[in-house]
Amino acid sequence: MSDVTTDKTLAAAAPQRTPTLRQPRLPRWAPAALAAAAAAAGCGIGLGAGLDSRIQWGLMAAVLYVGGMYVLATAVEGRRQAKDRLATSLVWVCFLAAVVPLLSLGWETVSRGSKVLDGAFLSHSMGGVLTIQPGGGVYHAIIGTLEQVGIATAIAAPIGLLTAIYLVEYGRGRLAKAVTFFVDVMTGIPSIVAGLFVLSFWILMLDNGYSGFAGSMALAILMMPVVVRSTEEMLKLVPNELREASLALGVPKWRTILKVVLPTAIGGIATGVMLAVARIAGESAPIVLLVFGSQLINNNPFEGAQSSLPYYIYEQWAAGNEASYDRAWAAALVLIAFVMILNLVARGIARWKAPKAGR
Repeated sequence: MSDVTTDKTLAAAAPQRTPTLRQPRLPRWAPAALAAAAAAAGCGIGLGAGLDSRIQWGLMAAVLYVGGMYVLATAVEGRRQAKDRLATSLVWVCFLAAVVPLLSLGWETVSRGSKVLDGAFLSHSMGGVLTIQPGGGVYHAIIGTLEQVGIATAIAAPIGLLTAIYLVEYGRGRLAKAVTFFVDVMTGIPSIVAGLFVLSFWILMLDNGYSGFAGSMALAILMMPVVVRSTEEMLKLVPNELREASLALGVPKWRTILKVVLPTAIGGIATGVMLAVARIAGESAPIVLLVFGSQLINNNPFEGAQSSLPYYIYEQWAAGNEASYDRAWAAALVLIAFVMILNLVARGIARWKAPKAGR
């Protein structure tokens, strides 16, 4: 009995271990440390093997990181959590593979475009300036881009908005299906096809000359399906309860759309229009076919040849000398800044018009 009593006393005096449900986890710094080690190993292997391409170094580092993270997570956290780590690692690798070329392109554009980008470049045209000599500017191309994109927006935005309203609010039967089908077809039309259509109809058949308006019509064809699709999706997000409440009060359907549906979706509609404008701002194929380019300032988009930023970039790069290359990179930087401003305006409008969350 004494031995039994002694065992019970020792068991009671011993510290009790409470079972835990927490699974072992890697420390938070482990992925970053493993990424640094994989990068160092990839560079070391590349140097040791005599590989000159840094892309190959990056691929080896990515493989080492993904494989090392899976092995390490399997050893510490188990196979189930290791699969989650593997998927997360692959997502990060794909993200970096997409971001690195973008950052490289941005850095190259800024570094090379900033050489000649100044006030004189933005306020002068190429009139009287040879392509082989430095100087000149992009003012005439900026004027052309603003006018052409503005006219295209004035044509495509109202038509796209009204088409989307019809499809969401009124569209039933064969006509709505046909409109939806043609909108889908127009979404996939190459820009050169839109330019050829306007060229054959407006310039060759109707015997009109090259002008900024001809380019605007092609840009409107490219912009219209984007506006229709984005507006259609925004209108579908408006709750049906709002429509039903307005109709229950005896408000006509057209007034419900004008006073209830559109104000609710105006933020998303404005964002879609701005993104469509940013999409057509960089189109060059229709401009080459229809606007024909000009070295001088032409403020009249309805008569005479006109330039634009995409055409200016193409024209200067085709000249094939150091001065024209610098002007092309500077014009590309101006175009990127223009598109970025449009995206920031779209985000600002969306945030400004977003529904306020109540308490």
